[in-house]
Amino acid sequence: WETSLNDWEWVMGVNVMGVVYGIKGFVPIMQAQDEEGHIVNTASIAGLIAGPSMGAYRVSKHAVVALSETLYLELEQSGSKVSASVLCPAWVKTRIFEIDRNRPNPTPPSTTKDRLIAAQLQSAADAVQHDSLPPGQIAEHVIDAIKENRFYILTHPKFTGAVAYRMKDILNGANPRNLMKSD
Repeated sequence: WETSLNDWEWVMGVNVMGVVYGIKGFVPIMQAQDEEGHIVNTASIAGLIAGPSMGAYRVSKHAVVALSETLYLELEQSGSKVSASVLCPAWVKTRIFEIDRNRPNPTPPSTTKDRLIAAQLQSAADAVQHDSLPPGQIAEHVIDAIKENRFYILTHPKFTGAVAYRMKDILNGANPRNLMKSD
C-alpha cells in the first residue's frame, strides 16, 4: 500500500510487459520457422516464494512464472517444436541494487520508514554481493535446463526448501510465512 502507483506501473512494465513483448515478438517467428527452439523467461526466486517488502517486484516475478507456465503448456498443447522454461535465480552479480539509475523520477528516502527500507536494501545488497553467482554460471544452468527440457530453472539449491515449504503451506491451508527469515 505504500508503493506508489508510478512505481507499480514501472516495475510491471519492465518485468512483466518486457516478457510479454518478447513472447509476442519471437514466438510467432519461431513457430513459423517450424524448427526446434526454446524461450527462456527470467523471473526470480521471488516468483516462487513470498516475503515482506518489495511487493511490486515479487508480484511481477510471480506473474512471469505464471505467464511462462501458460506459454509452456500452450506450446505443448499445440504440438509446437518450440518449448519454454522459466529462470528463477536468487542472487546474481548484477547492478540490480543500482536500480534508481533507470527509475523514472526516483525519490530519495524522506521518512524514517523510507530510510529503514533503504538500509535494509543496502544490507541485502551487501549479502547479495557475497552469495551471488556470476552471470556466466547462471547461463550454464540455463543451457543445461534447455538440453534436459527442464521447465523450472533454479540456480540456488538453498532456496528449494523454501519453495517446498510454500507449497506445503498452500496444500495444508496454512497462512503464508516469511520464507526469507533465517530461524
